[in-house]
Amino acid sequence: MRQIPREIWVLLAANVVIALGYGFIAPALPSFARSFDVGIGAASVIISAFAVMRLVFAPVGGQLVRRLGERRIYLTGLLIVAASTLACAFAQSYWQLLVFRALGGIGSTMFTVSALGLLIRLAPSDIRGRVSGFFSAGFLIGNITGPLIGSALVGAGLRMPFIVYAAALLVATAVVATQLRGVGGRPVADVEAEPAIGFRAALHDRTYRAILASSLTQGWVSMGVRVALVPQLIVDQLHRGAAWAGVVLAIYAAGNVLAIAAAGRLSDRVGRKPLMLPGLVLAAASTLVLGYSTTIWVAAVLTFVGGVGSGLFAPTHQAALADVLAGRGGNGPRRQGGTALAAFQMSSDVGAVSGPIVAGFVAGRFGFGPAFVLTGLVAVIAVILWVFAAETAPARVGIGEEKVTRP
Repeated sequence: MRQIPREIWVLLAANVVIALGYGFIAPALPSFARSFDVGIGAASVIISAFAVMRLVFAPVGGQLVRRLGERRIYLTGLLIVAASTLACAFAQSYWQLLVFRALGGIGSTMFTVSALGLLIRLAPSDIRGRVSGFFSAGFLIGNITGPLIGSALVGAGLRMPFIVYAAALLVATAVVATQLRGVGGRPVADVEAEPAIGFRAALHDRTYRAILASSLTQGWVSMGVRVALVPQLIVDQLHRGAAWAGVVLAIYAAGNVLAIAAAGRLSDRVGRKPLMLPGLVLAAASTLVLGYSTTIWVAAVLTFVGGVGSGLFAPTHQAALADVLAGRGGNGPRRQGGTALAAFQMSSDVGAVSGPIVAGFVAGRFGFGPAFVLTGLVAVIAVILWVFAAETAPARVGIGEEKVTRP
């Protein structure tokens, strides 16, 4: 089996550091905002500002990647987040904290879009699924272990997690700058690639449309509603303590880990659709009925199933995106993603921002059952689009599979 190139390992290691850092500051940020004598709503705005700026700046980030190259934008994004995080540590008012945290969202978009672009260009076509699996696993590792470390850092003060995260980002920047210099002896910027696929051109590809739908599902279901409503379901409807909410979320993460460990390699062997469709179906089915759970054990089982489903499709649709943007059946010269890649990231952010708001409103008016039904329907739409999508895995195209129509 082909070995993963060293340059990819550099990106994957940096990805773990970035994800850990998000976890570092997660326990401290709401309390830090409240320390400036503001209410719960104002503290929530601090968290939303980061996501909103990611969403707003994504189209610009895609254009910058196309014009200046992935490596330069990746490093610039890391430095912006490092500077804004360090500034947060020394904020003297609520408004300073809000501005500094929002600026971090701009840097986050820059390195997220460029990191995906680099993975598309650097990952050999026959191991894209495996690389995407490792990339998703890095975020998962950071999301699980980061808050534990962050909780310990809070003991030294609410500002300490921000300082540690900023320092970690500077180290990651230095490693990437020195170790990601070339591919096969050639500078990264000089690696041959076709022009970027624009968003409008990519939108003509039905597989790309399905990828956008599954990305929206990931943001809405996995990143948004899961975090916002599942804990409230456990406490308000099932009458269990907040600790049980943490247990149920950890069970979701366990399902994620089990599925991601296998999804990447399998998608390289059997194709993207055989993993995407079961993953989305599991996520949709478990979400549709989760709001009608009658016991904590029913909720735990459904959440585990949802975690498995998300773990199957999250890395797989990322690999499918790389196939689509690579051109020529996934084996062509690797293109920079440009606006088509930025739109993929935007669709996830749209789901993460709007999902909790819409589902939260429905839960408040009609109950948790209808709220989770609505959330599950988002995944159902993605299932329908993927049924009609073409297979994109290079090893499968042309071997009894329908070829992707390229824009």
